[in-house]
Amino acid sequence: MEQFLKAVELTGSEFLDSINYHSKVWLPGRSYVVEALAERKAADPSGRIIVLRHFCPWKEHLYDLEAEQGIEGQILYVLYEDDREKKWRIQAVSQSPGSFESRHALPAAWRGLRDEELSKSSGVPGGVFVHASGFIGGAATEEGVLAMARLALPAQES
Repeated sequence: MEQFLKAVELTGSEFLDSINYHSKVWLPGRSYVVEALAERKAADPSGRIIVLRHFCPWKEHLYDLEAEQGIEGQILYVLYEDDREKKWRIQAVSQSPGSFESRHALPAAWRGLRDEELSKSSGVPGGVFVHASGFIGGAATEEGVLAMARLALPAQES
């Protein structure tokens, strides 16, 4: 009976953790993505870049909202401030949920570069890094990642 009560306590704790996460983090994230989508043309006239003003789980919300709004596949980059390092990130949106293939990865010439090398290659001051696969990168400021995103847009859109 003692082991059963421990299992009940553990299950209850995990259930409450899940409820707290979904109500305090995941669900509010949807409103942040809604806001970013509504303001996407202010970030860039192409409408292919969104800027999240609050760090949140955004991927599932983005795919759902794109489908609801009839704009599937249009968003290429999501920009947000890293809540730990307080630097900005640019993340290429994946083709679909769970996919490791980006809709439009960051330029090959930037991949694997860090700091001054990245700034020199991209022409954007304050570059921090671009992952070797081009799915994510960073800069010291919001202006930096926005400049990177604009430069990375497909040629016909920049």
